[in-house]
Amino acid sequence: MSAPDHIVVGSGINALVCSAMLGGKGAKVLVLERNDRIGGCMRTEEITAPGFIHDVMATTFVLFITSPAYAALGKDLARHGLEFCNTSTPTGVLRPDGSHAVLRIDRIANVAAINALAAGDGDRHANDVGEIERNAGLLFGLLGGSLWSYPTARLLAGEAWRRGPRGLAAFLGSALVPARGWLESTYQSETMRALWAPWVLHAGLGPEDAFSGQIAKVIAFALEAAGAPIVKGGARNLLAAFEALIRERGGEIRTGADVAAIVQSGGRAAGVRLASGETINVNKSVICSVTPTQLYERLLGDAAPKADVEAAQKYRYGKGNFQIHYALDKPPAWRGEGLDKVALLHLTPGLDGVSKACNEAVRGMLPEVPTMCVGQPHALDPSRCPDGKAVLWLQLPEAPRHIKGDAAGKLQTPADGRWTEALREAYADRAEAILASHIDGFKDSVIARRACSPADLEAMNINLVGGDPYGGSSTIDQSFLWRPFKTSRNHATGVRGLYHIGSSTHPGAGLGGGSGFLLAGRL
Repeated sequence: MSAPDHIVVGSGINALVCSAMLGGKGAKVLVLERNDRIGGCMRTEEITAPGFIHDVMATTFVLFITSPAYAALGKDLARHGLEFCNTSTPTGVLRPDGSHAVLRIDRIANVAAINALAAGDGDRHANDVGEIERNAGLLFGLLGGSLWSYPTARLLAGEAWRRGPRGLAAFLGSALVPARGWLESTYQSETMRALWAPWVLHAGLGPEDAFSGQIAKVIAFALEAAGAPIVKGGARNLLAAFEALIRERGGEIRTGADVAAIVQSGGRAAGVRLASGETINVNKSVICSVTPTQLYERLLGDAAPKADVEAAQKYRYGKGNFQIHYALDKPPAWRGEGLDKVALLHLTPGLDGVSKACNEAVRGMLPEVPTMCVGQPHALDPSRCPDGKAVLWLQLPEAPRHIKGDAAGKLQTPADGRWTEALREAYADRAEAILASHIDGFKDSVIARRACSPADLEAMNINLVGGDPYGGSSTIDQSFLWRPFKTSRNHATGVRGLYHIGSSTHPGAGLGGGSGFLLAGRL
């Protein structure tokens, strides 16, 4: 292959979207991945027992199927074998006392069910998701658009004209309300508050963080509208479809190709040097789907702009992630009607429980009662396991990157603050005890269990710093115009011909492929 037009470093969802889009415009693209497989946080393996297919790390693709990237690439990916499996009950919550709620892809049904929890709560739910619909142009323009651009300036000017400057300021101010403020001022039912409080964790936020209320409303709207789809046969089939499409469009993908440095010439990115010593030149640009730490400290090193190095050193990463995967001899017998078909079920005491566990993790403590997201892939895609069996995917989004102690005062934590195999299994036991308290005969149904600590996740993907799957803290000071740095301008860097995409850049974390799509459109 002659020198490519673009070299893409990394192969997560943003890198794959960007590569496929550029290839579709006739550009020659070379994707370089340091691991033995592409995918970033998308990985499928039989990690528990033969015949049980697990999505390790990411599993739910609602952000992808509702994205501009999917609108542009979906038909071609389907042509290469991509299929999704969905459910009419995307999410729900189950509390320690057995109270529970299930959300459906049916607003009328949801309003009735939520009103049954507390009179008027269902109507307020309809107003909340309706508000997202009414403001979709502005919200999704800001959440998914290039912020430093004429279209965004025109969008804001148009909204200021339509609403009035004070009306626009009021809307933006209301969008900063924390989830606690939104939930406590809107819903009477503690179960309803518990339904949405955990979802802010999936955006890398906590219930007291600014903007967490608005992002929870956006998630509520997306789940009700599009469900919680998973890839039929595992996320690996999405990767296979992307690989086939990129190659079909003239691109090349190399795994086991660890980029050690960005090569510059005349103040411009001229190519990359691999750890093997091989140098690859590029015609137009180098695109890095990595964290700021990787880009400015490792790949650019001494050649990095001083201001960016200093900004990278101050960049903050968020809470770690802990996962548990189960192979079960039979589907779980939940103590709650309809819970067996829910795609993503949260186990939590409620809003205060989420807040407590989140605060403990932020302070470096192992949460006493972690918030648990339980995925049931077998309920959507029976091909994930043998007939009559089941697969569970558990995510605990409040895990400390560096451990200072145990909030319950029961587990011995290492003096150096690092995750060990023994601590990982002991903490998994704590989570399993909570899970088993909600499922009849659970422990007898377990064929195998596999736990992954934040350290294990980082070992799989170096961009998951301390097990943070969101590319860095998503608090408001590290979002929008200020992601990753206060001086950031879309996806450009201080080096000509070098661009930065991935979850550490706007629009942030998730499987929407937003930054890859935006940069491909610009290039």
